[in-house]
Amino acid sequence: MDDVTHDDLSDADLLAKHVGGDPDAFTELVRRHRDRLWAVALRTLGDREEAADAVQDALVSAYRAAHTFRGQSAVTTWLHRITVNACLDRARKAASRRTAPLAETERLEQLLEPHESAAAPAERGDLHRELLQALSTLPPDQRAALVLVDMQGYPVAEAARVLDVPVGTVKSRCARGRARLLPMLTHLRADRGGSPAPGGGRNRSQSASVPPPAGQSDADPVKGGGGRA
Repeated sequence: MDDVTHDDLSDADLLAKHVGGDPDAFTELVRRHRDRLWAVALRTLGDREEAADAVQDALVSAYRAAHTFRGQSAVTTWLHRITVNACLDRARKAASRRTAPLAETERLEQLLEPHESAAAPAERGDLHRELLQALSTLPPDQRAALVLVDMQGYPVAEAARVLDVPVGTVKSRCARGRARLLPMLTHLRADRGGSPAPGGGRNRSQSASVPPPAGQSDADPVKGGGGRA
């Protein structure tokens, strides 16, 4: 057992070690899950700074609440639930204090990574921007459901566990969100001969994760989250 490293341990074992006082166990959990948490936060909030703050808030909360984990769901589900809740809290606060329309196009441009936009055809980049811009107009609850199911590829049952709501609620939020998105994206169907609306078959731009590019510091605020408690 002396040869067992953190890399060899399951998420649940790492969380248990963290609760038991291991100073490095939570950092390994952050390393494993940070990119997916970042992708969910970024697509839910549409702003790098807000997303980084939401992930940081979530990881600090998870660090402090680790002793409450009872293993009724996977550790990754538990972490995603905390992250989505942090995002929804920030989205609702932002909506309540917003007094003027934001420059959504400029802000959503930041969601396309340099390597992604350089490697992809221009039409794909335009489609991705249009989809993200339309997504940003949805209520936070609908947006979170669509991000998990249609953009991150979670099964509805898993998304329900992340959001801590019944499966039927996730289906309803997705259906309402898709219905609101469809009119906004109709012109894209005509222009490109495709079906960009969520739920109509995920394309590469919808299902890809959006981790920060290597060498950039966008994820730095959450690196080594265990030391932030």
